[in-house]
Amino acid sequence: MKRKCQLLIPSKDGKRAIYIDLDNKEEIMKYIRQDNRHLKKFKFITDIILGGHRNTEVYDKEDIDNKTKDVTAMKFFKAQENDRIYCKEVKSKEGTFIVVTAVLHEKKKSQKNRTKEKNTIRKVGGYEYDI
Repeated sequence: MKRKCQLLIPSKDGKRAIYIDLDNKEEIMKYIRQDNRHLKKFKFITDIILGGHRNTEVYDKEDIDNKTKDVTAMKFFKAQENDRIYCKEVKSKEGTFIVVTAVLHEKKKSQKNRTKEKNTIRKVGGYEYDI
């Protein structure tokens, strides 16, 4: 069954967009809005994505196997809380590059992906979105 998502932030040129998974929207938005620090970091990351830039320190692929090649992570406060929002990259029928913020993962404990992270990444890799 396809999951539902909602437009969160479009790029000015319409070629890129950030969406949010509706099943996890409340949890993700609560995390982003909890304070100015989280909101500023989220805006910084989304500006990089919408601008078509690359910064692997804050947004990178989570390519652990063939099923997860479209899964990425927004990285919040590395070497501190080390939180992640796992995302799924998709293209719309019109060709718009879309990043769906799918699952919040707080307090990642190590640099490597452990079993818990790998399971979450595989789960997100299996998501199909109705856009």
